[in-house]
Amino acid sequence: MESTALSLIVIRAGDIEASLSFYRALGVAFIQEQHGSGPVHYSYDFGGLVLELYPSKASSHQGSSTHTTMLGFKVVSLKRTLAELHELGIEPKTAPKESEWGRWVNVTDPSGRTVQITEVAA
Repeated sequence: MESTALSLIVIRAGDIEASLSFYRALGVAFIQEQHGSGPVHYSYDFGGLVLELYPSKASSHQGSSTHTTMLGFKVVSLKRTLAELHELGIEPKTAPKESEWGRWVNVTDPSGRTVQITEVAA
């Protein structure tokens, strides 16, 4: 029996360059793409799950929808990732917390979206 699997996440960003820097600091190696006459955007394939970063359209309803999407990333070093985000002027919402799934913290991306960052257990 086949099961449903998440295959695509599209993030619409008001400041695509700031968002690109933010997600690259998390270790996402985006590549630039453009399909036909569509907008230039960025894409990364996590091995079956594609994450795309598109510019948002100021005249559309998309602006408010960016705030309803939360993403989570597992990283090798929370300390190193937070240092890279600090250089971009992004600080965690609270101090990192310990839980049964690892050490984690929430930050806000340049579009106002909450992103949870969890350190991979050793």
